[in-house]
Amino acid sequence: MLERFKVENFKGFERWLVMDFTARDYKFNELLQRNGLVNKAIVYGKNGIGKSNLGIAIFDVVLHLTDKERVPANYLQNYRNLNSPDNKPVSFKYCFKFGNDRIVYEYQKLGSDFLVHEKVEQNGKTIIDYNFFGQKKFVDPQLLGSLRIDLIDNRLSVVKYIYRNKPKSEIPLLSEMVEFCEGMLWYRSLSEGNSYSGFTNGGSLLDEALYSSGKLKDFENFLRENGLEYKLDFVSRNGIHQLVAVYGNGRKVPFASVASTGTNALYLFFFWKISAFDKIKFLFIDEFDAFLHYESSENLIETLNKMTGFQSVLTTHNTDLMSNKLTRPDCCFVMTKGKITALCDATDRELREGHNLEKLYKSGEFDAD
Repeated sequence: MLERFKVENFKGFERWLVMDFTARDYKFNELLQRNGLVNKAIVYGKNGIGKSNLGIAIFDVVLHLTDKERVPANYLQNYRNLNSPDNKPVSFKYCFKFGNDRIVYEYQKLGSDFLVHEKVEQNGKTIIDYNFFGQKKFVDPQLLGSLRIDLIDNRLSVVKYIYRNKPKSEIPLLSEMVEFCEGMLWYRSLSEGNSYSGFTNGGSLLDEALYSSGKLKDFENFLRENGLEYKLDFVSRNGIHQLVAVYGNGRKVPFASVASTGTNALYLFFFWKISAFDKIKFLFIDEFDAFLHYESSENLIETLNKMTGFQSVLTTHNTDLMSNKLTRPDCCFVMTKGKITALCDATDRELREGHNLEKLYKSGEFDAD
């Protein structure tokens, strides 16, 4: 699981931004933590504060450590902070915890595909400290074995090269870290279609995926739980299946032509739920409730809270969701300029289950500046 994430000089984050997933000892909503770490996080913040960039930053590791779908190119514009000197790299640091083991992966880049340095510490011991353009090119001899590390350049991660060329039994913790990264999924629940990164490769047609899953009735029930009554079916044209809504007179119209933006957002959530949620390690949904009624927003949070097998991070503007009924103070993060802080760390008050977190937030209790 991801224990801590740090980034500096990336897009709007001129100085170090730190997100700490360490859980606290609350005796309610205990399923929201796992192995001492926050398993279900919600990030609140004003427009333009950097919530979307936080997700893009966390998923930077997907670009060079996996072969999964990349973050859309337009999100990587102005990769380095515009106030920084031309020679200052972007720095990332990921701290992972797997059982009682910890592995720390940090690296620097001058661009999204321009690695400068990689370093890995495994339970406090440095096993990789590799500078692509300097003299220091250390890789633990036991880790390296007979591999020719001198043959690679900065377009190929040293970590990825070792992972692809060594048996997993010889590099168990490093393999677990890379496999965690391969199991990361980011998607954006806005009007851009299925814009995503990680987990898989290439696009997938939602209608075709729903047809193949055989879960049409489940989708109808999911919509019904969110206050939407549809009778659905599929029509086939040239071997391609299209989801249609069926009306009382038997008329069938494409579902996409009658579904609202919010309904399409629910469709996208359901698509990833049946396609990925039983396989992923980490989920980030940007603006997950941008077009949803508050009841649907709560329903999706409750659905995710029951899925304890992966970490998730949701971003939102909606402080109605800042409630101990749905979450807890160590799982709520408030984002201000250059800073992200769990509510329990943003006040001297001892927060309890009975506190109204939204009321405290609006009164300025969690002024993290």
